[in-house]
Amino acid sequence: MALCRQTGSGRLCPGLLLLLLWAALGSELHPAGTATPPGANESLAELQNQTVIEEPENLLLNLTADEKYNLIAYMCWANFSHWMMNVTRVQLCEWRVISRPYSDLRHCLETFAEEQNYSYPNSIAEECIVQSHRTYFLNCTQEHPMFLDPPEDVLLALIVTPICLIPFLVTLVVWRSKDGKMQS
Repeated sequence: MALCRQTGSGRLCPGLLLLLLWAALGSELHPAGTATPPGANESLAELQNQTVIEEPENLLLNLTADEKYNLIAYMCWANFSHWMMNVTRVQLCEWRVISRPYSDLRHCLETFAEEQNYSYPNSIAEECIVQSHRTYFLNCTQEHPMFLDPPEDVLLALIVTPICLIPFLVTLVVWRSKDGKMQS
């Protein structure tokens, strides 16, 4: 999801600026019926309490890195939710159908984190990814069950048994070799 590139002057392009301001001033970017990413409402509430200065770019300059990235994550989430509106309930667990929106969400979060010199992975991106799983992929199961480690008591028995048998077997071999006659 590449909205636009930065111009040589270091200013944000008009499309991105408009979307950021729209989000900052409280307009809803996400489609009806979709969940907002965690933490987005808090950042928007903080921005609504700020007074808008004559030029909209000044509003963005006053934001901290966390607030900027939170707004960007909100836009990435809105784009992902828009894509997912076109996916039926039956198709939610088919990777060939959801791979593009899911990959776009991850790419959007990663790309904008890199552009903002914000570390990735980070807690905001992690919350968006976890929220996507809770919202859309909660009921997906795997066709082939994953094999898990056995319970600790069984695992301990499987490890300790051969360890205890080794000294016994060594003792038995040594005892039998001393007792028996050497064959030629």
